[in-house]
Amino acid sequence: MDVQMQDAAQKTFEIENNIETIDAARDAIYNYDEALNKSILTAKPWKDDPNYFKHARISAIALLKMTIHARSGGSIEVMGMMTGKIVGNSIVVMDAYPLPVEGTETRVNPQAEAYEYMVDYLSTLQKLGRKENIVGWYHSHPGYGCWLSGIDVGTQSQNQQYQDPFLAVVVDPNRTISAGKVEIGAFRTYPENYKPPGAKESEYQTIPLAKMEDFGAHASQYYSLEVTHFKSSFDTKLLELLWNKYWISTLSQSALLTNREYASQQMLDLGNKIAKVEMFIVGSLHAAGGGRSIMGRREESKENELDKIVRDTTKIASEELNGLLAQSVKDRVFNNLKTNVD
Repeated sequence: MDVQMQDAAQKTFEIENNIETIDAARDAIYNYDEALNKSILTAKPWKDDPNYFKHARISAIALLKMTIHARSGGSIEVMGMMTGKIVGNSIVVMDAYPLPVEGTETRVNPQAEAYEYMVDYLSTLQKLGRKENIVGWYHSHPGYGCWLSGIDVGTQSQNQQYQDPFLAVVVDPNRTISAGKVEIGAFRTYPENYKPPGAKESEYQTIPLAKMEDFGAHASQYYSLEVTHFKSSFDTKLLELLWNKYWISTLSQSALLTNREYASQQMLDLGNKIAKVEMFIVGSLHAAGGGRSIMGRREESKENELDKIVRDTTKIASEELNGLLAQSVKDRVFNNLKTNVD
């Protein structure tokens, strides 16, 4: 029974996070062709096409490292680097490592110490035969989604200017726990003064009021890449060993308890949003003398805000319901097992 539960839980995790298993015959993705990589870096096809890169392929080990690091920061943003290579129009992330930086609840920027650490780390990798170069950076957005703020856009633009190709990855550890799968996004910025054809607004997310002004304000300056994950046959063995060690603690934990602070903050923020819309409605009623066209625009804006609140409420409720259902299933399974043993 224990083995079946382990296998089922592990398979569910892999399906939800879209992790494809690579067998021994397909482990070639881990080989580093220095000549091919040099030719791509020399040609620089992304210079002629700002949307050249379409995919971000991240190894399961790198994904695990980034998620654990993001979670360890709590409400503080953390940052790290990613190593890998370029394959066609994909940026392949083979590994990731944290940087010794001091973040805040709103931003994280590397200092001289972090850059020195980065150089030493890369030098050590090359001495060990790992020839992959740095292909990007990652940082966390604890509780407010995967997108680029104005500061993030500036950092990524600077990175692309001096060491392209470069990828920006954002991980939300709080939403990862609530959703039951890794909440992650990969992005690249456009060149300065470039206007993407048919640019559209950022896809709607549940964003706290404190972040609302920044979200979407810079959407025309970057685009997102499709994120997929993979693992080698050797990675599979490592993950199985980890899973065999920690699966009991994973089952015994409750997302509702682990993420209690985040859930409470979500509810508080939702209440503030409702109060804000309520004030907007009252204000619109007192502005009847402003003309029908103004009232019409106010009415449309009011409906849009109400629609967003409904979507936020539905998302929060579904996450809480999933947490309750998970607890109910665990209670039913383990209580029945105990009863049968007795």
